[in-house]
Amino acid sequence: MTTFKSTHHTARKMVIKLGGSTLEGLNEAFFRNFQALQDEGYQLIITHGGGPAINRELKKANIESHTVNGLRVTTAEMIELVQSTLIGKVNPALVHELNAAGITAVGLNGFDGTLLESTYLDKDTYGFVGEVTNVNTALLDALTAAGIVPVVACIGTTTEGQALNINGDTVASEIALAVKAESLLLVTDVSGIRIHDEYQKEVTEADINGWIEEGHIYGGMIPKVQGAVACLHAGIPSVQIVSDTLTGTKIKNEG
Repeated sequence: MTTFKSTHHTARKMVIKLGGSTLEGLNEAFFRNFQALQDEGYQLIITHGGGPAINRELKKANIESHTVNGLRVTTAEMIELVQSTLIGKVNPALVHELNAAGITAVGLNGFDGTLLESTYLDKDTYGFVGEVTNVNTALLDALTAAGIVPVVACIGTTTEGQALNINGDTVASEIALAVKAESLLLVTDVSGIRIHDEYQKEVTEADINGWIEEGHIYGGMIPKVQGAVACLHAGIPSVQIVSDTLTGTKIKNEG
């Protein structure tokens, strides 16, 4: 166990992915619990998408959008709008909120220090949607070690410098894996997984698969829980689906 004695290894990392209405403003409980995690010694990294803001901008521009397999098909005109909305509006607003609450935060996207190198997921099907091929962990480690919270917008970049729209949960899990995070928190509009009107504290993959089959987990929650399970498979020790108070359902490996 001596390998963990050096200060280099003691840093416990946690990735917090913000989605849904949390992007429209964070509440007091979020900041309180966020700072409590910092006090416990966690180095925190935030990632975010921007669904509501992007939808508003698309509507203004009269651009129709649709999803395939839960992913927003992104045309050439849409990627410009997604990029400018996430990097120009959503990201700075979040960074401002965190800084105002006394949390030192800095905004980043895939272009910064080639943070998220990406390739097209499947251009024929999804257009300008990417998958992450490499995460610049040195950049994230340098910031978190200095007590700075990176706030990462879900825009990747190809080696040619083309922006790609990347699913928020995907970015969160890729970053969590890359920095060897102890836990990934997926912040949504609901306090976790609810079955028969009851929120579940801890669940396993077997529980989830059964509930999907029985139709208790449906709609937008399916990609979320499947993403969470994929994170466990990939090696993230714990994945939690939580509300903006950072409390909710913990999904753990069997056994």
